[in-house]
Amino acid sequence: MMTNLKNYENKLAVKKIIKKKNHPSLDIVGSYGVELSERKIVLCVTGSVAAYKAIELARLLMRHGADVTCVTSDAVTKLVQPDYFKWATGNEVITKLTGELEHIRLADYNQSDLIIVYPATANTLGKLANGIDDTPISTVLTVGFGSKIPILMCLAMHASMYDNVAVRKNIEFLKNKIEFLTPQMIEGKAKASEPEDVLEYVLRKFGFSSVLKNKKVLMTAGPTIEYIDPIRVITNQSSGRTGVLLASELISSGAKVTLVYGPGIEKPPKGAKIIKISTSEEMFNVVKKEMSKKFDIVIMAAAVSDYTPENPSKNKIKSTENKIKISLKRAPKIIDQVKRYQKNVFLVGFKAETNLSKNEMITLAKKKMIESDADMIVANDVGSIRYRKNPKSNEVLIIDSHKVTSSGWIKKEKIAKFIRKEIEQRLKT
Repeated sequence: MMTNLKNYENKLAVKKIIKKKNHPSLDIVGSYGVELSERKIVLCVTGSVAAYKAIELARLLMRHGADVTCVTSDAVTKLVQPDYFKWATGNEVITKLTGELEHIRLADYNQSDLIIVYPATANTLGKLANGIDDTPISTVLTVGFGSKIPILMCLAMHASMYDNVAVRKNIEFLKNKIEFLTPQMIEGKAKASEPEDVLEYVLRKFGFSSVLKNKKVLMTAGPTIEYIDPIRVITNQSSGRTGVLLASELISSGAKVTLVYGPGIEKPPKGAKIIKISTSEEMFNVVKKEMSKKFDIVIMAAAVSDYTPENPSKNKIKSTENKIKISLKRAPKIIDQVKRYQKNVFLVGFKAETNLSKNEMITLAKKKMIESDADMIVANDVGSIRYRKNPKSNEVLIIDSHKVTSSGWIKKEKIAKFIRKEIEQRLKT
């Protein structure tokens, strides 16, 4: 009853903002939720190509009830016209400081609830760390820093700049004084986090946590290798990318992740307990051992070998023979054992197929879901020409006992977010 009353009061507050300012763009305020109602957020947009995404971020914050004011640098105005930010937020855009003392109005004691720098350049970072305030953004940050308004900096720059000793020194100086949202290392660049990630961070900051917060997750990812002899192996082409990205998503949502990781080429995420393995037998034994502890969620995302050599040679097989025969035996299906260890755990399986129709994939996924007693299966086609040409993107189908949901053809970063959100939705019910 109290929650409903609070929501009603928040909605009234949002309506007052709309009525007071009467700008058409404010029609979206609170359309997705009222978690940020009565929150004043200053969005500082610096001179990065990612600046265009700040418009989307502003709109997302507003859709959850926030009152957003943008401050832009000169460099940004050459990339995005200030009118776009005014259109997006319904508020005047600060491009220079005047006798109105905009920096005091926005960033003095208790004037705002949060300052977000998105995207944040190395230049802006350095100015804040060294007390330089020669632009509207750096002056707003200097005032906000002094008045203890929380600052969230979403860095974006080339990887070489991010690795620069001076930049690292500035980050080190500020890391316990302001908040950072870790950039995504893609194509040699430290790219700014996606607007959706920033929104989720802000929502968590103001107490609206994911259903995954503090959930204990056991996860497998990457390929396995099966030894023919001490040198030669049987394996598959899994990079471990989707699993690593999903683990990172879960960590960002507050989950406690244990990742059993095969020899994938992707770097495992920080914040997880990493257990490295090589063979399917090793993975099986680690999962069995770990499940002596209590987990809320188990995700079997690894590309585990289905077959393993029956009698691997203890010595290197000589290369003098024209032909050799290798006898393979079936490896144990780890996912089939999970519910035997913990009956009530939420179990997510992955099923990769090649060159099948969606209906055929759904049929096989449902069969696997019944066999393993899984709660959800993530199915995808890794054999299509489209995938082979662009393995950094794919389409996954989420199958459970009630429905089938498609991600559409998207990058694997967004696939990880899609899977995480689907898990969250099922845990809510």
